[in-house]
Amino acid sequence: MNDANVKVETHADPVTENANGAKLRFELPLLNFQELFRGLAEQGAAQARKNIESMKSTSEEISDVLREACSMNVKGTIDYGARVIEISKNNTSATLEFFSRLAETRSLLDIVHLSTAQSREAFEAASVQNRELWALAQKVAIDTTEPIKTGFNRVLQRTVA
Repeated sequence: MNDANVKVETHADPVTENANGAKLRFELPLLNFQELFRGLAEQGAAQARKNIESMKSTSEEISDVLREACSMNVKGTIDYGARVIEISKNNTSATLEFFSRLAETRSLLDIVHLSTAQSREAFEAASVQNRELWALAQKVAIDTTEPIKTGFNRVLQRTVA
C-alpha cells in the first residue's frame, strides 16, 4: 500500500468524541468585534460631545459673570475717581479761601487763630472724606465680587447637580 491508494475522508462538522464515544459539540457564537467596538466608540463620542457642550455652556456663563463683574468695577471706579476729584476741588477751594483770609490779617494773633481754625477744619474734612472714600471703596469691592460669587455658585450648583 502506498500513499497514492489511501483515501482520507473529512467531515466539516466540528465534533469530537470523548472516551465513552459520546460526541461533544463546541459551537461558539460568532462575535462581531468590529460592530461591538463601533458601538462603544459611538457611545464614547456621544458622551464626549455632551461633555464638550456642557463645558462650552459653563465657560460662556463664567465669561458673562466676569464681564458683569468688570462692568460693575468700571462703574464703581468711575464713581470713586469722580469723588476724589470733587474732594480735591473742595480742598483746593478751602485752601485758597484760607490764603485769602490770611492775606487780610493784620496781627500775629489773628494769624494764629486763623491757622488753628483752618487746621481743625482741614482735619475734620479729611476725616469725613477718608470715611466716605473708604465706604465707596468697600461698595466697589462688594459690587465687583458679588456677581462673581453668585455666578460661580450658580455654575457650581448646576455642574454638581
